[in-house]
Amino acid sequence: MDKSNPDLDDLDLRILDALQKDSSLSTSDLADVVGLSQSPCWRRLSRLREAGYIRAQVALLDAEKLGINTMVFASVRLSAHGRANLTEFSEAIRRFPEVVECHAIMGPFDFLLRIITRDVRAYEQFVFGRLSTLPTVQEINSTMTLSEIKSTTALPLRSR
Repeated sequence: MDKSNPDLDDLDLRILDALQKDSSLSTSDLADVVGLSQSPCWRRLSRLREAGYIRAQVALLDAEKLGINTMVFASVRLSAHGRANLTEFSEAIRRFPEVVECHAIMGPFDFLLRIITRDVRAYEQFVFGRLSTLPTVQEINSTMTLSEIKSTTALPLRSR
């Protein structure tokens, strides 16, 4: 039994781990991977979906092949911290497809954004044409990545 979540046992964790590595597995293939027969595997999978452990199953696209080559982490400081400003900023960020992640953070900045664009010019246009024009934004500090060392969507289901 997983100590961090008593509702999940080892088989549940193996199912989740296998799915986060390859969500295209059929129930039959998933059952083979985790060592169950198909029916019990399907029941567990259904329960995990219904309980909300599986939020979505998606395809991970190759950004380089699609010509989307620039990743930037932008730290953003707001001009004021009232609820209205936070809500306005959050709603605006949700409308920007270039922002693939947004995290409220502690420290000298309020938010950390992961932004992906075709190239540096597209990033510049995004920052000057859209992000910096938001009335709540006071400061943007950008850090461009040179290369990606590790990128995964897999959660660490078991501590080592």
